[in-house]
Amino acid sequence: MVSKIRLLFVGPPGSGKGTQASILSKNYNIPQIATGDMLREEVNKGTELGSQAKAYMDRGELVPDQIVINMLENRLKQQDTKEGFILDGFPRTVGQAKSLSDKFEALGIDKFSVIEFKVDEENLVKRLSSRRVCSNCGEIYNLLTKPPVQPGICDKCGGKLYQRNDDKESTIRDRFKVYNEKTAPLIDYYKNKGILSSIKAEGKIDIITSDINMHINKVFNG
Repeated sequence: MVSKIRLLFVGPPGSGKGTQASILSKNYNIPQIATGDMLREEVNKGTELGSQAKAYMDRGELVPDQIVINMLENRLKQQDTKEGFILDGFPRTVGQAKSLSDKFEALGIDKFSVIEFKVDEENLVKRLSSRRVCSNCGEIYNLLTKPPVQPGICDKCGGKLYQRNDDKESTIRDRFKVYNEKTAPLIDYYKNKGILSSIKAEGKIDIITSDINMHINKVFNG
């Protein structure tokens, strides 16, 4: 029988962390926790931490790590995390990882695993720069894997397709560079602790899911 599954997903933007977290969340009935979603929820609820975060967000500043960590602690105390959870894209730095470990210890979480999503930069740039979005209904297409029937036109509503700024090649390369600079020490940090596994996050979604399931069975089974 699989024990409590506690996973941390790390990887560059567009590497498929969110997609896999969503699939596994449903398969194992454990919550997918993305810090961006968590921040927005706290702000919308008007909690004390949400109000603190909003003050920074309104100024266009990054929310301090300590506020995010405290929100995460509150989230991990909720009933739906009892059998496990998936942290999607957090932590991003060694400092965040150390603070998170302190919170885990305080909450009695003594076993978790980190999965690194490895992707080739050129493949990532090619895939993300091929993404197009409908300006009317928001439907997402990919010129390589899911092209519209009529170029530049949404199949669903006939709206015009456009390329988001985040999906332009120069922006993708900049984000990938920042990720590598900030996250390389984090990868080494978890590797030295013996709790890091790397998967090739390219190819078919179901094959990547299968690879993660094998990891889960190996680490958490028994």
